Amino acid sequence: MPGTLYLCATPIGNLKDMTPRVLETLAAVDLIAAEDTRNSIKLLNHFHIKTSMTSYHEYNKVEKAQVLVQKMKEGQNVALITDAGTPAISDPGEVLVKLCQREGITVTSLPGAAACITALTLSGLSTGRFCFEGFLPSEKREKAEILELLEGETRTIILYEAPHHLKRTLQELYEALGDRNITICRELTKKFETVIPTTLKSAVALYEAEEPRGEYVLVVEGKSLQQKRKERQESFLSLSIEEHMRRYEEAGMERKEAMKAVAKDRGVGKREIYQYMLDK
Repeated sequence: MPGTLYLCATPIGNLKDMTPRVLETLAAVDLIAAEDTRNSIKLLNHFHIKTSMTSYHEYNKVEKAQVLVQKMKEGQNVALITDAGTPAISDPGEVLVKLCQREGITVTSLPGAAACITALTLSGLSTGRFCFEGFLPSEKREKAEILELLEGETRTIILYEAPHHLKRTLQELYEALGDRNITICRELTKKFETVIPTTLKSAVALYEAEEPRGEYVLVVEGKSLQQKRKERQESFLSLSIEEHMRRYEEAGMERKEAMKAVAKDRGVGKREIYQYMLDK
């Protein structure tokens, strides 16, 4: 009978956030796959867990996933842990999960700490709708494309950033998104936990004078729906009514429905569009 993959969340700072269920599972499985065995051995030693451990990280995730799946096919149970937080969130664990599902291996998650959710709840920004972007791409063109998409994002945006990239990222966010509200979180759940509600403009100035330290979670306000609607309407008003109609009709919409859509886009009554087209 095949084994199971257990996704075990570990503390993001405070060791007291380790759940009893995760401790029991880590002690009971046949093997623990860890992102960095040098970090994880300290955690396991703290809780007196003697289970065998192997490395599973960004640079061996494809090959090692095959090895781990084979072990589970042979009946072994494997626990996956990351350096801090929940495996597969901005983490190579997603590759292993996908392969397990493809091979019919049972995967179960043991929930616990996640820096993105912890920061969101502390941010003071809207939690009803949010998106998680993880780390921005390092490649310039890809990053520019992501920032362009985020400019129009109406949900609260959550990002991770390392201290040596923080200044550049804040500047790029300010240039791409304008001056939005942002909450900067660092050292979450630790002794020197810091939560700074501010604006992107002020954040850029803050870290010109102060050297970033620790790992950061950035929670950025989304564009308001009102602003989004206003910009959308302005973009439509830059078109002539004929051009606007043509856009919908070329997409396959019937003329009557196209008139309704154009009227809605431009914030006018459909009779006005009908009369305009009639006059033409």
